[in-house]
Amino acid sequence: MSSTSTIPAAALEASGLGKRYGRKGAALDGCSFRLPAGRISALVGPNGAGKSTLLAIAAGLLRPTAGTLAVLGGAPGNARDRIAYLAQNKPLYPQLTIAETLRMGAELNPVRWNAARAARIVEQGDLDPASRIRGLSGGQRTRVALALALGKGPDLMLLDEPMADLDPLARHELMGTLMADAADRGTTVLMSSHIVAELADACDHLLFLGDGRVRLGGGIDDLLTAHTLVTGRGTPADLTRAGHTVIESRTAGRGLTALIRRDGPVGEGWATQTPSLEELLLAHLRAPEAPALLTPSTTLTPEAVTA
Repeated sequence: MSSTSTIPAAALEASGLGKRYGRKGAALDGCSFRLPAGRISALVGPNGAGKSTLLAIAAGLLRPTAGTLAVLGGAPGNARDRIAYLAQNKPLYPQLTIAETLRMGAELNPVRWNAARAARIVEQGDLDPASRIRGLSGGQRTRVALALALGKGPDLMLLDEPMADLDPLARHELMGTLMADAADRGTTVLMSSHIVAELADACDHLLFLGDGRVRLGGGIDDLLTAHTLVTGRGTPADLTRAGHTVIESRTAGRGLTALIRRDGPVGEGWATQTPSLEELLLAHLRAPEAPALLTPSTTLTPEAVTA
C-alpha cells in the first residue's frame, strides 16, 4: 500500500458531514471519507441512504447541517465551473431545441466548452438538433443532459442514476463514451447507480453508504481482496472463533456460505474464493450492522480532520 506521502490529492474530502431534513431525520450523519482525484467511483447503498443528498451537497446545491465537504480543494460553491452535476430528473429547459440547449451550454462555459464532444453525443443518438426538449423521450433527454455535462469539460462529474431510463444498448454506448472521456482527461467521476453490472464494468472505486455514513470505501479490487467467500459444513461461530469477521452467512442445504474478512487461514473444510462485486454489495445490503471498512486512500487524513 502506498505511503501517506504518495496518496493522490482528494477530489472530495468529507469530515463529519451531516444533513438533516426536519422530521425526516438525517440523510447523512457523521460521514467522513476522501475520494482520490482521477478515480471513477460507484456510489451505492439502499434507498434513502443519502446518495442524492451527498451529490447535491458536493454540487453546491445543498448546505450541510454539520461537518464539512471540500470539493477539489475548496468549498463546493467555489468549484461550480469545474463540476458537472447530473440530477436524477435531468433538468432541461423544455421550450428550447437541442441546438439551443447546447448553445446555452457554450455560453455558460466559455472557457472549457467542447462543442465537438457535445455534438458527437447528440449525433450518436440520431437526434435532430431542431427537436425541442419537451418532445424527447426520457432516454433522449438523458443523452442531451450528458452531452451538456461532458461538453463542459469538468474536472469532477457528479452523476445521480444517470443511465436509469436508457435501453441497454444506449446505456452501453453512453457509458463507454463517458468512461473513455474520463480516462482521456483524468476526470474524477462519482456515480450513483443500482445496476451492479454497469458499476463493475466501469468503476474502479467504491463508496457504499449506509446509516448516513460510508460503510465501504476504496478501490474495488482492494475491497474485494479484503473479503473472502467461504463455503463449508461449519457455523458462523466457528469462523468467529477463528478470528474472522463474519459479514453475512446463509445456510444452503447442509452447508454454510459466508462472506468474511479473514484473519489468517480459514482452516480445513472450507472452500474459499474472492467474491464478485455483486456478492459483496448484496451481503452488505443484507447486513447493515457489519463493521465499516475504508482503505487508506479513502480514509480521511489527520490534517483534514483537524482543519
